[in-house]
Parts: sequence; C-alpha cells; structure tokens
Amino acid sequence: QVALVESGGGLVQPGGSLRLSCAASGSIFSGDVMGWYRQAPGKERELVARIYSFGSITYADSVKGRFTISRDNAKNTMYLQMNSLKPEDTAVYYCHLRRNGYSDYWGQGTQVTVSS
Repeated sequence: QVALVESGGGLVQPGGSLRLSCAASGSIFSGDVMGWYRQAPGKERELVARIYSFGSITYADSVKGRFTISRDNAKNTMYLQMNSLKPEDTAVYYCHLRRNGYSDYWGQGTQVTVSS
C-alpha cells in the first residue's frame, strides 16, 4: 500500500508560479509510473503530466512549455513546477501512482486557483 499526500497548492495571480509536491508514505519503486492529474469544476479528470523512472515524460498539450514534472525516488517524492499559470489551470490537482501495471493509488488532491 502507498499513501500519497499532495502539497503546495494555493491562490496565485495569472502569470505566477507554484510548485506542487507529492510525498509517498512508502518507497517509490523504479517501475512505478507517476503522474499529475487535475479536475476542474464540471469537467472530467485529465492527465497533466506523467513520468516514468527511466526518464520518459508526457505532458498535456495545454501545459507543454509551462509545467515541469520530476521525481526523486530517494525522497519518495514527485514534483510539478507550474509557471506562467493561467485561469484555465484552476483545478484540484491529484497525484497518481501506478504499480505493477494495474494497482492505482491517488492522493486527496490540492486546490490550485489562478485568479487576479
């Protein structure tokens, strides 16, 4: 079992930056696939970015060039650096981990609000 806890959300003005963190209660294994998802009010949850241990990274088109995902397996932590934030980035951001190709773990979510 893995428990994931997000932190770093908050209120920021358009054009600002935030850094989200996802801390895992247990060890992160090299085969784990980790990612950030978000869900805005009235919308479905969507993938923001995904990172594999061997370095492959996927970003949603809407965040390419603005967001950077990273992970530190030694610290059991994943990060999402968000720059040039836009009002449409407002959502609850969730940390996700998939282990062994089928076991899914989710954090409780952290609110990001981009508004002037």
